Amino acid sequence: MEIVAIEAAHFNDWLPLWDGYLVFYETTLSDEITRNVFDRICDKNYGQMGGFLAFEDGVPLGLVHYIIHDNTWSDKNVCYLEDLFTAQAARGKGIGRALIERVAQYAKETNCRHVYWQTHKTNKTAQALYNKVAEDTDFMVYKKNI
Repeated sequence: MEIVAIEAAHFNDWLPLWDGYLVFYETTLSDEITRNVFDRICDKNYGQMGGFLAFEDGVPLGLVHYIIHDNTWSDKNVCYLEDLFTAQAARGKGIGRALIERVAQYAKETNCRHVYWQTHKTNKTAQALYNKVAEDTDFMVYKKNI
């Protein structure tokens, strides 16, 4: 397995995984938003958003996106792992774990305090992995649409 930073040349590798991620969460986004997301991930001048792709024999099998940001509890930044997806055919091969570890490595390299993420309460498969690689903080996530 090879894990690489997402770059502009990876759009055609990234897009099917992104589409699979959206299908998994039963949502859709416009082509314009999808392109904008990808462009921001690749733009090193745009904040601290980035991502990685996992390949096996040249086939893209997983993606992860992150955002590095300030926080109020430390003088160090933190890393939010926003999206993680592994192609259905590749699940159970350690790709999700490898992508999480790659983000953690990047966070350490950039002097972050920690990596955190969330998942849907019904996503028991993901939770089985997350319980092995991180701790459940017991915090709930709330959202107010504006």
